[in-house]
Amino acid sequence: MNEFVSVVIGAVPEQAGVATLLLSRPPTNALTRQIYREISSAAAELAERADVAAVILFGGHEIFCAGDDVPELRTLDVEEEAAADHALQRCIEAVAAIPKPTVAAITGYALGSGLTLALAADWRVSGDNVKFGSTEILAGLAPRGGGGTRLAGAIGPSKAKELVFSGRFVGAEEALGLGLIDEMVAPDHVFDAALAWARRFVDHPVDVLAAAKAAVDRVVDRP
Repeated sequence: MNEFVSVVIGAVPEQAGVATLLLSRPPTNALTRQIYREISSAAAELAERADVAAVILFGGHEIFCAGDDVPELRTLDVEEEAAADHALQRCIEAVAAIPKPTVAAITGYALGSGLTLALAADWRVSGDNVKFGSTEILAGLAPRGGGGTRLAGAIGPSKAKELVFSGRFVGAEEALGLGLIDEMVAPDHVFDAALAWARRFVDHPVDVLAAAKAAVDRVVDRP
């Protein structure tokens, strides 16, 4: 039983065929080694479920994810840090490999590895008040879990380097212009907007969606 990550499937009739991968570690949903493992486990479950046609990644109505739990990282020795990096990489890759359409519903903040997690989804919907950032450098770190490569794939290497080197925050409007997100809505409408994206695909056969996603992902050369 996961402590911080849950899978919610078809909670109400209008969500039939849509699952939510819900991250819940208040107040900031900071990522730990345990959460990396729990996200990987949830992604594997969603990949196998025939009753799920599309998936929403959600951190709740206050905040998507403020990145890694840096105080925890500071306690790790070299070997433990390397293991944590591999666990994060597997977590991000597991989300990206879910063989179904995935939409990140982003509220509050998506920073550091939280932004990388959002970029592992096929699309991103955010509130108009959300702040984004590749903020690892502010803690003396480089992007982890393939975050730099994934960011460059979304917005191009030049813009990605500017964000990674500066660690600056990006507002939702700029994020939309950069291509970090696909839709910007009022903060209270984020989940509903993500659900609208997901529901467009629930009538297609799950195996056909998986094949279609694989065909595109081979072309875009995911990290």
